[in-house]
Amino acid sequence: MASDAIRLLGPGGHPVWVHANRPRVLLMGEGPGIGPTLYLAEQLHSQPADACWQPVVLLGSETPFPFRPRPSVIVVPGIPTGVIACMPLLEEWGTASRLASPSDFPGCFEGPVTELADAWLGSLTGTQLAQVEMVSCGPAPMLEASVSLAQRFGLPCQVSRDNALTA
Repeated sequence: MASDAIRLLGPGGHPVWVHANRPRVLLMGEGPGIGPTLYLAEQLHSQPADACWQPVVLLGSETPFPFRPRPSVIVVPGIPTGVIACMPLLEEWGTASRLASPSDFPGCFEGPVTELADAWLGSLTGTQLAQVEMVSCGPAPMLEASVSLAQRFGLPCQVSRDNALTA
């Protein structure tokens, strides 16, 4: 009704800045963090054609994904064999993506998204790791695991929570 009132809170948090000297941006989203992660992926995709970004998007969910996964045709070296499920929209953009879930969804990595990230990061050389920056959005346990992962690999990391943390 025209006389009804609603309360809105936002925007909250701090903006995410990715740095040109680290063009391999690892975007991780889990559960409610999938939407904001896709927003950042869209922002990187909409940059001019000569932009240097090479994002890899890893999404995790314990429940069915809010989209219909499909097998990817984009090869991502270092991703475990058989992990082929991707988000169709990202695939259309030419952005590499893979999915993780402990719920045994076909083509998905069996486990948390941070374990999939660990496998991928562990396959990179020191030179390649020096080009990676992590951005994670999701529930607190996933963010804590992301910060630990970034520290272990010596990577800059931004997480989306009430306030941004940097590792």
